[in-house]
Amino acid sequence: MLIHEGTERSDRIDLGLAASLSMIAGGINAMGFLVAGSFTANMTGNVALAAEYIARRDLALALSFAELLVCFILGAMTAALLVGAGQARGRRAIYAQAILGEALLLIGLGVVALGWPGALAETVLVGVLSLVMGFQNAITTMISRARVRTTHVSGMATDLGIELAAMLGPEQVRRGALPGLWLHGLTLVAFAVGGVLGTAIFLGLGNWLLPILGAALLALALPDIARVRRRRA
Repeated sequence: MLIHEGTERSDRIDLGLAASLSMIAGGINAMGFLVAGSFTANMTGNVALAAEYIARRDLALALSFAELLVCFILGAMTAALLVGAGQARGRRAIYAQAILGEALLLIGLGVVALGWPGALAETVLVGVLSLVMGFQNAITTMISRARVRTTHVSGMATDLGIELAAMLGPEQVRRGALPGLWLHGLTLVAFAVGGVLGTAIFLGLGNWLLPILGAALLALALPDIARVRRRRA
């Protein structure tokens, strides 16, 4: 899932990537909302709210939502720079290594939140989570050539609507639209399921949600990293 690029990728690989990482993104997004009433993956909503509070002359709240957008962009930029540097050095496992980095960041954030309650301000926590979302979305976008975007639900819903319309057309058109229909539908469902599970875990276990999500990312990244190392051995 995190090794193959370009023509090496199949619909099955992209479905697996969309299902797993969209579910994790849904969990992170749910936590951001429960902690601070902010969506760490919904940049459209954050920009709209920042604009609204600017109009209301409440600059403090406007800046808090603008912060999330900046963090998301910085996360995406960091991912692009990291992948670019890894590819320049011929690191075939660079995408898996990037997801490993995301996992360690979430686990570290969870350790701080659990070990020192109150040490992380809400704005800091949701800012880091927004950075993580931008980072992850950039990784999935680059490795899948923009077929998979695990936090971009509005775009997925748009594509899903277009593909549903295509299913009403001739057989050849329906056949061409079917892979995208499955992919985008699965992305939406997985994001929603992740939100439900993330909410349930956070309400039951609190900040343990962060290391749990980090462990899930480790389970995705480490096998592909090990696979590349075995091939080189």
